[in-house]
Amino acid sequence: MPSDPPSPLAGPALGNLAAPAAQAWPLRPLQAADAQDLITIYGDAVLQQGAGRYSAEQLRAWAGHAAEGGAIARALELGHGLASLEGGDIAAFGVLEPLDRLSLLYCRSQSSRRGHASAILRALEQHAQAQGVQQLRTEASQLSRPLLLRRGWQVEAEETVRFAGVWFRRWRMIKPLQSASAQDSDG
Repeated sequence: MPSDPPSPLAGPALGNLAAPAAQAWPLRPLQAADAQDLITIYGDAVLQQGAGRYSAEQLRAWAGHAAEGGAIARALELGHGLASLEGGDIAAFGVLEPLDRLSLLYCRSQSSRRGHASAILRALEQHAQAQGVQQLRTEASQLSRPLLLRRGWQVEAEETVRFAGVWFRRWRMIKPLQSASAQDSDG
């Protein structure tokens, strides 16, 4: 989420811990008409996947942010976002905003651990790289940090921030992106 209000970020997108390697979820660009679905997914992801890792007070503050704080509307207006589909419905979504920052990454609880977040991350990383971005950054939650680490992201710093009146621990993370010429020489 943007640095203007500090946030726990790229939240409950637990990704592909148990996903079959061959599963390829269809992706599509996010659209303004997706806003209500994204708010629902955001809240579901936070409340269902955050239970046991966050206090009830933290969960309430975080889950309410999507609708109240305008994070989804801002992301749809200013960012580059993708939805991962399952059965024709949005199962997960991710947004780069600005182009060098993973600002949102959320997966519906019933679709978590199936590869949706990894598919979105891979596509967003490729998009950023194609646009000349050399390195991505984010602020990761307790839930997204393990996925990001598995996908080659690095922790820059742990921090405690006040978000919606409640304190959260999160991790500032980066992922250097190889240039096309560097990839060519690797292989």
